[in-house]
Amino acid sequence: MTSSAASAQYLRDLALLRRVRDRIDREYAQPLDVEALARGVNMSAGHLSRQFRRAYGESPYSYLMTRRIERAMALLRTGELSVTEVCFTVGFSSLGTFSTRFAELVGMPPSVYREQQAAATVGMPPCVAKQVTRPIRNREARPSATT
Repeated sequence: MTSSAASAQYLRDLALLRRVRDRIDREYAQPLDVEALARGVNMSAGHLSRQFRRAYGESPYSYLMTRRIERAMALLRTGELSVTEVCFTVGFSSLGTFSTRFAELVGMPPSVYREQQAAATVGMPPCVAKQVTRPIRNREARPSATT
């Protein structure tokens, strides 16, 4: 394959990857798996996973989990729904899995987050609140100041 053909293929793959990312953003609460996402863009699951990670720095599954947890954080801050209701609203089918993933990304269980963060973004524009409260994966977390 020539470099221009490889470049053209890469650009086509990027367009498909954007479609996958947009689908995850839209349908995060639906049952999604890599195979279904790959079928939607006529790629193999392995190729989609490799290309998605190359383009966005994380697997499609990790991206989906991050989107679900971001939405859960927003819902928990409102205090209108219970932790269990939030769990199912954002697309998890197991409260245990939800709590584990939430704690991995946020650093505390969802019930503690709900108690501590309910008033943290009051009066803050939603676009700023989303950026300030974006979950950080543990491997990306900054070291604590207590060391």
